[in-house]
Amino acid sequence: MRLVLPLAVTFICGMIMVLQFFIPHRPFSSMGERLTDWYMIVASAAIFLGAINLIQVHTARIQHRLRNWQYSPVVIIGFFAMILAGLFWGVEDGRPFDYMFQTMIVPMGATMFSLLAFFVASAAFRAFRSSNWRATLLLLSAFVVMLGRVPIGDVLWRLVPGAAAGAHPNLVNEIAEWLMQVPNMAGQRAVMIGAGLGVVATSLRMIFGIERSYLGGAE
Repeated sequence: MRLVLPLAVTFICGMIMVLQFFIPHRPFSSMGERLTDWYMIVASAAIFLGAINLIQVHTARIQHRLRNWQYSPVVIIGFFAMILAGLFWGVEDGRPFDYMFQTMIVPMGATMFSLLAFFVASAAFRAFRSSNWRATLLLLSAFVVMLGRVPIGDVLWRLVPGAAAGAHPNLVNEIAEWLMQVPNMAGQRAVMIGAGLGVVATSLRMIFGIERSYLGGAE
């Protein structure tokens, strides 16, 4: 029963969500809206479960003195400080909650995203090594796109003889735009189509009970 009931619920809910797109009439349309509302309720409840799990994990790290446990009290204090500030003073602009968000959360998020630039540069350096013709083509394309996107590319092109005379006022920019709109867009759409097919395949596997990893110990 622990296995049959979750599979039955998944099958019924999954079929209703699929049929509402092919039969946009009652009762499937109203049932699909109800299931969407229930999804939001369950997702909201999952936030509280995640908060409880966060406290339990960091409390255990402090008790057992695990690696880097010194950061756990900071997490717990910051967690409760944000909750109390929101509960007692609200979340409007100018309140303590907004002040802590703007002066702590936003700078930390900006710091994390700025660190990604170094990882991107490191990955690009490894990917652009001319070990074969594919890497060489990628290197040349990236070089042209970067020249077409930064001001120094326009300055360098104006130094080319004949460029200032009106012949191809900015050929590098035109080539970079073509690379972004044609080969790059084609690759992005191929990735999106592949991801969409993967989502459909995984959804069908879950609806028909082939994929059961979400059941955990129910199996």
